[in-house]
Formats: sequence, structure tokens, C-alpha cells
Amino acid sequence: MTTIALIGAGGKMGFRLSSNLKDSDFDVRHVEVSEAGRARLQTELGITCVDVEKAVPGADAVILAVPDNLVGKISAGLNSMLESGTMVITLDAAAPFAGHLPDRSDLVYFVTHPCHPPIFNDETDLEAKRDYFGGVRAKQHIVNALMQGPEGSYELGEKIGRTIYAPVVRSHRVSVEEMALLEPGLSETVCATLLVIMREAMDEVVRRGVSYECARDFLLGHMNILAAVIFDEQPGVFSDACNKAIDNAKGQIMKEDWLKVFEPQEIAESIKRIT
Repeated sequence: MTTIALIGAGGKMGFRLSSNLKDSDFDVRHVEVSEAGRARLQTELGITCVDVEKAVPGADAVILAVPDNLVGKISAGLNSMLESGTMVITLDAAAPFAGHLPDRSDLVYFVTHPCHPPIFNDETDLEAKRDYFGGVRAKQHIVNALMQGPEGSYELGEKIGRTIYAPVVRSHRVSVEEMALLEPGLSETVCATLLVIMREAMDEVVRRGVSYECARDFLLGHMNILAAVIFDEQPGVFSDACNKAIDNAKGQIMKEDWLKVFEPQEIAESIKRIT
């Protein structure tokens, strides 16, 4: 049986992972420093935590379910306990991309990250429909990167990824550099920013007299159909009026060189700020 040491088992992400690993085929050793986190694991999942000195030595894989800006410090503290061949798993590409993992060629470094449940899906169960984050009831896809280590290690990393983010449909293999393009590049720098702007635009419409409920219904409904056409979910084209509005507004809202956010130096600077 594969043994996993889960660091940060009672935290925001760690608790989600603990829940999905509880009835898996893995032997999991849970590590949590906060009393509140340890108590929650015991009360809600019946899990008793162990000290890190008992969890890490001999583990086949060590999952760092900790904030990006702590990965470097925590992994450095674990370094002396990590045996050669151990797989160290992070849940985001930021810290590995920034070089915050120990300089150990004898370790396997694997990154796995959820895509989260897609807007367009076939969920019919109410709880699955309301599982916006994923990892509970809603199906989602994941991305994985084997940063270093033998090719045969990928299978184990992907199996762990599919377990901690279950239920999983598609599993995409990418490089760490490609994962950094996806996040923070695509998902946070671009998508999250534009969604914040859309919310600010909705609030401005409300400020100018339209009711909140009306503005929200109108915006979310249009987001649904417009996105279905833009992202090839449904065949169709925009009206001439819509295309003219886009052509006129794009230059006002976006800088001409906005795609430079995906340049390697821009991605590196973004990750530096995160970590």
C-alpha cells in the first residue's frame, strides 16, 4: 500500500484532501499544526493526526497542502526527513516554478491542480450542481506535471491527483511552465480580473437605477449564451450589433498589448508576487 504524508491536513485545502483520501487505497499519515484543524479532523472525519517526524520518514509521497508562500519554508524543514525517491506533491505550480523546492535530484516532484467543475456540464444531482469548487460531488478535470523524476512516477502522481480531486473525468498532462500559463496566467491574471470588472460593471448599472436582481439576472443569462457561442459549446454567431459593440469597446477596455501577460517574464513576476 502506498503511504502518503499529508502536510496541512486540517487546512482549507488539506481538509478537502483528507476527506477524499479517507476511504482510498492509500495509507495516509495526517499532519496538522493548528489545534482547530486537528480537532476538526477528529470530530468530522475521525482522523487522528501524527507528528511530522513520524509521518514523513518512509512515506512514498508527501503532499504539501499549504499556502504557496509557505511551500519553500515548509519543504526546507522537511528536507532532512525526505528519503531518496520520495515523491513531493504540490497543489499549485507557483512554488515549484519559482524554485522553492529543495535542490534534490533524488526526489520526485509532481504538481497536480484542479480545473474545477466546468460551467457547461451534465450534472443533474442538486448537490453536484452546487459543488462549484469540485472535489465533493461535481465532476471536474485536472492538470498534472511531472517536474522531475523517472517517467514511471507519473502514474502514481496522477492516481493521487484523481483521488484527491475526485470525481475526475479528464486528466491533462502539462509541463510546470504550461501550468504556470494556466495559473496564474489564464485563470487569475485574465479570467478573475475580467470577472471582477464585469461585477464592477454590473454594480455601476445598479448605481444608475437598474435593480440588483434585474441586472444580475440579465448579466448571468447573457454570460451563459455568449460563453456557449464563444467557447464552442453551441454553434452560432453574434448579432451585427453585438459585434459592433465588441469592436468599439475592446480598445477602450483592454490595452493593445495585453497579451504580454503571458510572456515568460510577466508570468515569473506574477509568481514571484504570489510566493
